[in-house]
Amino acid sequence: MRIALISDIHGNKVALDAVLADIRAQNIDSLVCLGDVATLGPQPVEVLRMLKRLDCVFILGNHDSSILEPVKALEYKIAPFLIPTFEWCLPKLSEDDFEFLHSFTPTYRLALGNGDEMFCYHGSPKSNIDNIFSETPPNEVDKFLNGHTAKVMAGGHTHIQMLRQHNGRMIINPGSVGNVFLAPPKLDTQPTLLPWAEYAIVNWQDGQVSAEFKRVAYNIERLYQTIRDSSIPLKDWLLTQFKWPI
Repeated sequence: MRIALISDIHGNKVALDAVLADIRAQNIDSLVCLGDVATLGPQPVEVLRMLKRLDCVFILGNHDSSILEPVKALEYKIAPFLIPTFEWCLPKLSEDDFEFLHSFTPTYRLALGNGDEMFCYHGSPKSNIDNIFSETPPNEVDKFLNGHTAKVMAGGHTHIQMLRQHNGRMIINPGSVGNVFLAPPKLDTQPTLLPWAEYAIVNWQDGQVSAEFKRVAYNIERLYQTIRDSSIPLKDWLLTQFKWPI
């Protein structure tokens, strides 16, 4: 089996177009989206329209939860400086968009074969606001995984690609399609965003598991023009991103 993992699209249709085009060339058997699809970027409706057409499992991210429960945005760890983008996004969504987001599941168990499984979530199996990094202490990871024994544990949320072995289990984070972070942001600070899209592929064959991490180039100037043409708040900040020197 070959399973593509995408996550944290955040309203960036230009990046999503590039990633889905790359996935179509990869002979994929299954597609899982690990959450956070519409908010922050300039094209939330267009992204949702694309996702609805996919044969895909959708996991509920903290930003998705905040769309469904706007009064709890801060509880879902949405940075205060991002709240105006939610207020801009919400009235653009239709009843069908909200119904689609309500169909997202907090976790999903995917059978790989021979009894092996991949367990999917957004932040951790416990909560879509948890962060699992490569440097997270093992005792904290134990608490986050909470007794799960799946061969592969797959989550997003951090916007940073990761492959980690923990007590024999593979923990994989595909990174972000729409907002790739240079480094974990400090509390209440604005992250630096990198100028590419990310996703990952999990391979399973006869009990053997491997992972491929993908970095996909896309047209940053097209994204900038989309931002300029929109009325999204934080436009000035967004137009300073994606220019980190390579």
